[in-house]
Amino acid sequence: MSGDHSHNDSQIESGSRYNDSHKHKDKYKDKEHKHKDHKKDKEREKSKYSNSEHRDSSDKKHRDKERLKLKDGSSSDKQKDKHKEKKKEERSFDGKPKKERENGFASPFIKSEPENDDFYHSPKHEKSLKRERDDDDAEFKPKKIKTEDDRSEKKSKKRKQVEEDIKPKKKTKDKKGEAATDGKKKAKKEPEDKWKWWEEERYTDGSKWRFLEHKGPVFAPPYEPIPSNVKFYYDGKHMKLSPEAEEVATFFAKMLDHEYTTKDIFRKNFFKDWRKEMTSEEKSKITDLNKCDFSEMSEYFKAQSEARKAMTKEEKQKIKEENERILQEYGFCVMDNHKERIANFRIEPPGLFRGRGDHPKMGMLKRRIRPEDIIINCSKDSKHPKPPPGTKWKEVRHDNKVTWLVSWTENIQGSIKYIMLNPSSRIKGEKDWQKYETARRLKKCVERIRAQYREDWKSKEMRIRQRAVALYFIDKLALRAGNEKEEGETADTVGCCSLRVEHLTLNQELDGQEYVVEFDFLGKDSIRYYNKVPVEKRVFKNLQLFMEDKEPEDDLFDRLNTSILNKHLQELMDGLTAKVFRTYNASITLQQQLNELTNSDENVPAKILSYNRANRAVAILCNHQRAPPKTFEKSMQNLQTKIDAKKEQLADAKRELKSAKADAKVRRDEKSKKAVETKKKAVQRVEEQLMKLEVQATDREENKQIALGTSKLNYLDPRISVAWCKKFDIPIEKIYNKTQREKFAWAIDMADKDFEF
Repeated sequence: MSGDHSHNDSQIESGSRYNDSHKHKDKYKDKEHKHKDHKKDKEREKSKYSNSEHRDSSDKKHRDKERLKLKDGSSSDKQKDKHKEKKKEERSFDGKPKKERENGFASPFIKSEPENDDFYHSPKHEKSLKRERDDDDAEFKPKKIKTEDDRSEKKSKKRKQVEEDIKPKKKTKDKKGEAATDGKKKAKKEPEDKWKWWEEERYTDGSKWRFLEHKGPVFAPPYEPIPSNVKFYYDGKHMKLSPEAEEVATFFAKMLDHEYTTKDIFRKNFFKDWRKEMTSEEKSKITDLNKCDFSEMSEYFKAQSEARKAMTKEEKQKIKEENERILQEYGFCVMDNHKERIANFRIEPPGLFRGRGDHPKMGMLKRRIRPEDIIINCSKDSKHPKPPPGTKWKEVRHDNKVTWLVSWTENIQGSIKYIMLNPSSRIKGEKDWQKYETARRLKKCVERIRAQYREDWKSKEMRIRQRAVALYFIDKLALRAGNEKEEGETADTVGCCSLRVEHLTLNQELDGQEYVVEFDFLGKDSIRYYNKVPVEKRVFKNLQLFMEDKEPEDDLFDRLNTSILNKHLQELMDGLTAKVFRTYNASITLQQQLNELTNSDENVPAKILSYNRANRAVAILCNHQRAPPKTFEKSMQNLQTKIDAKKEQLADAKRELKSAKADAKVRRDEKSKKAVETKKKAVQRVEEQLMKLEVQATDREENKQIALGTSKLNYLDPRISVAWCKKFDIPIEKIYNKTQREKFAWAIDMADKDFEF
C-alpha cells in the first residue's frame, strides 16, 4: 500500500475507500475532509498556525524545508523500494506470483507474456484482474476442459490469457469506460478467438467428436389455465372444461381467425384428437364442433398479444435478460474443448399441426414432449444433463458417430426430431465444406456421366432407359429425386422418380419450339413446379414410350425408384447423389452468371444488382419460389416516394450548380471557384443516392416471387461469393449478414479472389 499510516487511520475512521492508483493524488485532499472537532486535527492546525508565524525567519524556514524533504524523501524512497521489490519478485520467480492468480491453477503460458514493468502497477489491480477472470469462467464451467490433453486448446487459452492480462488495464478508470472497452474488446476479439477448425486435421475413424458436454433441452412451460371470467360455450351454454381439454381448446381458439380452422380436414382431425383429451362427461356433452363457441378465448389471447406489444422498455428488458440467461446456460455445449453454440435447444410447445399445402394430418394435436420421451447424447466422461426434478430421461447415450445432442420421436408423422449444433459450428461447417467439395469433384466427371446417360437412352432394357431419362431431368432441370412415402401420410408432393403421367404434357411443337415437355406438379413444401422445357428428340420419344397404355395416375418411371437411382449414382462417382447434381448445377450457374454479368467499371450497388441477378437465375433453376410478401406493394410505394423526393433534390442541386457557375464567371475569384466544386460534389452525391434507390427498386421487383435465401445458404458454394467480393472490392457484409458470415467463416478465410468453382 502507498501513503503514510496516519492517512490510512483517518481513512478507516471516515469509512472512505480509494484506489491505490489515486492515493498519491488524494492524500492531501483528505485533510480538507477531516472532522474539525477532532482533537488531533485541532492540534495539527495549531502547530501549522504556529509554524506560519515563524516563517519570516529564513533560518527556520530553511530547516523546515530540510525536514520536509527528509520526511517526504524517506517515505517516497520506501514506496519506490516496495515497487522495485514487487517487480523483482515477479521477474525472479519465473512468473510464480502470476501463476497463482489463474483461478487457483498454475498457468503454463507465462513465458510468452511480454515482460513490461508497467502492466502490473499495483497488487490490488492484480486482484481485480483475478476476479474478472473468475467471473468470466463462472459463465460456463469448463472443468473437463482442463483435464483434456489438447494442444490446440492450450494455444487458444494462451492467446486468450495474454489478451485478458493486457486489456483490463484500461478498465480501471470508471464504469462507463469499462463498458466501452468491453465492447471494443469483444469487437476486436471476435475474429481472433474464432476457432479455425478448417486448419486442423479431421477425424478419420468416423467419429464426430471426442468429448461432448451440454445441459440438455429447455422444455415448454407448463399450461397456465385461462382466467375464470373467460368462458367456453357449447350450444349457447357456458361449460367448464377440464385442464387437459381446456389446453387443447386454447390451441384452436388462438387460430380462430386463420383460414386453417375453416378447412374440413383440419376441423375433423382437431375434433377427433380433442375428444381424446376430454373426460367421459365432456365427451358425452360435446359431440359437434360447430356448436362450440371459442370467441371469448380468442379475444382473450388477442388482448394478451396486444399487452405484450404494449410492454414498457423495462418489462421487455427483463424478458430479454431472462432469455439471455437461459441462452448462456442451455444454448452452448463443450465439444472437443471448444464452446459451441446449439441451434434449437428449446423443445417445441404443444399445439395443432399445420403442415404444408393440403396435408392430410393438419389439425392433429402435437403432444407435449416430456423428459421421458428424450434421448440424451453426450460423452461418458462429461457431466450428464439432469432431468427436471421428479422425472427421468428415456435414455442417456454416448454415441460419438452422430452429431445430435438430444432426440425424441414426435407423434404426428412418427419422425425423429433432433437438437443439433448451430450452422456456425465445426460439425455443420465441415459438412457444408464436404458437400461443396463433392460437387466440385462432379465437375471433373460430369461430361463422362452425361455421355453415358445419353448412350443409355438407346438401351434395350426399359429400366435403363427410364433411369437415363430421369437422370437427364435431374441434371438439366435440377429436380429433386423424390422420396417414396406411404399414401395418405403426407401431402401429394412428388420428385423426379415419383412423377406420374398426369404431371407431364408432351408437345411436338409449342411456341415455335420442337419437342417441348410441359411439367406441372407440386414439389417440396407443396410449391408448384410449372415449366415448359424443350428436350432432345430421343428423350421425347422415350417419354412417349413410357406413357403408352398408362392411366393419368400411373407412375411415369414405373421401373425406377430413388434407391435404384442412388445406387447407380454411387457407381458413377463416390458420394454422388441427386442432391449433388443440384448443388453442382446451382454453383456452376452462379459462377457463370457472375462472370457474364459483373462489370468492373460499375459502382457497388450496380455490382450487387448483378450478384442478385446471378443468384436469381439459380433460384429459378431450383424452383425456389415464394408468394409476394403482404407488405410488398406498400414497401414499393414507400421506395417510389423516396425516389421521387431524391429526383427533386437532384433537380435543386443542379440548379444551385448552374447558379454557382454563372456567379463564378462574373466574379472570377477563388471563393466562387470553390463554391462550384462543392456544388458539383453535391450533385454527384445525390446522383449516386438516386441510382442506389433505383437499383433497389429494380431488385425488389425482380425478387417479388423468388426466394434467394434458400439457394444462397444451401446450394451455392460460398467461396464463389467470397472470391467475387474480394475480386471486385465488395464488402462481404453486402452479401452475407452476421449470422451467414459466422456460418461461412471457413469460406471467408479460405477463398482468395482467384477461386473458381
